Amino acid sequence: MADWTQMLKAELRSGNGEISAGPLAGKPHLIMTSTGARSGEPREAILSFVRDGEKYVVAGTASGAPKDPAWVSNVIANPVVKVEARARTFQARAQVVTDDATYQRLWDALVESRPDFAAYPEKAGRKIPVITLEPIAS
Repeated sequence: MADWTQMLKAELRSGNGEISAGPLAGKPHLIMTSTGARSGEPREAILSFVRDGEKYVVAGTASGAPKDPAWVSNVIANPVVKVEARARTFQARAQVVTDDATYQRLWDALVESRPDFAAYPEKAGRKIPVITLEPIAS
């Protein structure tokens, strides 16, 4: 799995920020580097995203696992993250979406982009966190 993840990161970084082959091909992805909530170390995650204006929207699906991925705790503890998306690198402020109407609108957009996400809440037995990544002006 680590080799596959490293290959995906290299592909996202080498070109225009897209994955060209396999089950993730053609779907928008970014690399988010958060700061570990406990370790304080940088942690990278490859995440599907949609856009909401200037914001990037991601979800803590963990492929439908019963627990949130570790990066969710990281961005709650340390909301400033580094984002690499579409050959652009920038700092952003991560925020968990708590407003029900906004959550539903953004979750629906994510499911439209990645229909496999639709089954994750029931499979996981939890509400999947939706997080916005708002670029920080440099």
